[in-house]
Amino acid sequence: MLQIDQMTMRFGGVVAVSEATMQINKGEIIGLIGPNGAGKTTVFNVVTGIYPPTKGKIFFNPGEGSVDISGKKPNVICKQGICRTFQNIRLFKSMSVYENVYMGHHMDLKSGWLQAIFHLPPYPKEVRENREHTEYLLESVGLADERNELATSLPYGMQRRLEIARALATRPKLLLLDEPAAGMNPQETKDLMAFIKKIRDEYDLTIFLIEHHMDVIMGVSERIYVLDHGVMIAEGTPEVIQSNPKVIEAYLGVE
Repeated sequence: MLQIDQMTMRFGGVVAVSEATMQINKGEIIGLIGPNGAGKTTVFNVVTGIYPPTKGKIFFNPGEGSVDISGKKPNVICKQGICRTFQNIRLFKSMSVYENVYMGHHMDLKSGWLQAIFHLPPYPKEVRENREHTEYLLESVGLADERNELATSLPYGMQRRLEIARALATRPKLLLLDEPAAGMNPQETKDLMAFIKKIRDEYDLTIFLIEHHMDVIMGVSERIYVLDHGVMIAEGTPEVIQSNPKVIEAYLGVE
């Protein structure tokens, strides 16, 4: 699904990520961990087109009409089937829950502005289908009863679900989640773990997530990559990562 080959990202003289190589297979839930400042969010930013890589290549759907998305614009990458959430929740604050999810469908609209203004085909059909899909997503993530509430009035855990629902509205193949459990209480965290597995299965997704909450990362990930100061130091199953001396040293240090 995603192949990252020798990706390097420099900011002036600072190397945020150095020659990182990762492979994510279709249907997997893959975790990316590392201490603060390790370069995790930078990886997400390069994959989603916020930054062009200084070096290296990123391929999407390798082996199935592989597309080189290195340095492509975020909207182009989103149309290819990659969408993300952010470490700090980014909702449309003045919009309702329903409107936030509906806005995610703008990538689907094929009609031009004249068709939209005069409601000429296929615009009415596209609008109807997107409204139906919005209702379906709200039911799926448990926010149907809150559809008319202001997005920012929701509890924190529900705002996270709303951001994920908006990402799902783009109909992604690969969903990137940047610290989805940040700020959640223990019950919300437990619910999130079940939710991630549920949407993977229900929407036939591949999921790539960054998370500091070890219960989450170990509980949902099938494989985990570990970054330390921008360098990939380990890869493997949760059991392998937990006992890896380099990972323990990166997180806890050594005497």
